[in-house]
Amino acid sequence: MSEEATAVAEYSAEAKELGDKIANMTLKQAKELSDYLKDEHGIEPAAGGGAVMVAAGGDGGGEAAAEQTEFDVVLTAFGDKKLNVVKVVKNLTGASLMEAKKMVEGVPATLKEGVSKEEAEKVKAEVEEAGGSVELK
Repeated sequence: MSEEATAVAEYSAEAKELGDKIANMTLKQAKELSDYLKDEHGIEPAAGGGAVMVAAGGDGGGEAAAEQTEFDVVLTAFGDKKLNVVKVVKNLTGASLMEAKKMVEGVPATLKEGVSKEEAEKVKAEVEEAGGSVELK
């Protein structure tokens, strides 16, 4: 009987309208909404981003990636300026020179985990400026 009750669930016009608006938001609008809810109401996303995954599930994988809030920065190549990349990796990770060298030579290597998009982009820019290649996951 509970399956039938779920299948016949009625939603108010307000809930439908709000749900449709959220599902059709751009990444910038979703970020603004997230910031507003956090700053004005103290509401933060649940651990694991469950609300984001539910909202993105209807539109497919492209939206799920667009809603991502935490990134891993992965060094994928060091190019022809390995020493410059090693120096940048050392400064970014706080590793010793030898540890940084091992990370660079052992690509792919995760430089940062679970960082904001802004920090991930900053790290990526620094590594790429030094001659390395970075992927954000």
